[in-house]
Amino acid sequence: MKTTENQNITNRKLVTTADGSPSISDGRTGETFHSINGAITESQLVFINNGLEFFKTKNDSQGIAVLEIGFGTGLNTWLSLLKSIEWKQKIDYTALEAFPLDIALAEKLTYTASVEKQLDKQEFMALHLSEWGKPVQLDEYFKLTKIHQDLRQFDVKTDRFDVIYFDAFSPNVQPELWTEEIFSRLFRSLKSGGVLVTYSARGVVKNALRSVGFSVKRLPGPPGKRHVIRAFR
Repeated sequence: MKTTENQNITNRKLVTTADGSPSISDGRTGETFHSINGAITESQLVFINNGLEFFKTKNDSQGIAVLEIGFGTGLNTWLSLLKSIEWKQKIDYTALEAFPLDIALAEKLTYTASVEKQLDKQEFMALHLSEWGKPVQLDEYFKLTKIHQDLRQFDVKTDRFDVIYFDAFSPNVQPELWTEEIFSRLFRSLKSGGVLVTYSARGVVKNALRSVGFSVKRLPGPPGKRHVIRAFR
């Protein structure tokens, strides 16, 4: 990794979004990890409501297998953990991250003070402190496997997941992750009836998803974003 890239990874700063919840400004990409119009608001709508909750209402599964592209701050993982406890639903959660957040910065995130039925900060930090590349049972219902790897090198298993959270940085700064090749691999990794959800509803994203076999539905977005996407296998 180049020195300038290392510097950009460390050039990350805590910011407060419009709903009062924190996010991170990323020096490498020039983007924030979440919408500045509300980090929790965006994650709750795009990934939990449109993805995890939608799948659960349509399927009577003993367990749900989730793949997250972009572990980042751990917010999507945290909200999914809370749902697994609330529902008493087993979730097998795999989170992919090429550039993990520094632990000292993760400790400044205040999501546990912002979400009802919160667990304590120690339990949130367990997400960040859990060992990479190894399944960790964080709760009776929730198993987390964090993978420190670029999506392009990740060995995606066929018919493995029920729900995919596609939360990479935008196509403007990571176009290599929003391609037909990537979405084709993710399509194959979903079980029949599985869903992929993402915050980007750009035409190039919709076209790439449709071209590899997804059925794409455009949904109302969170504040500051007109539409988001749910795609089906």
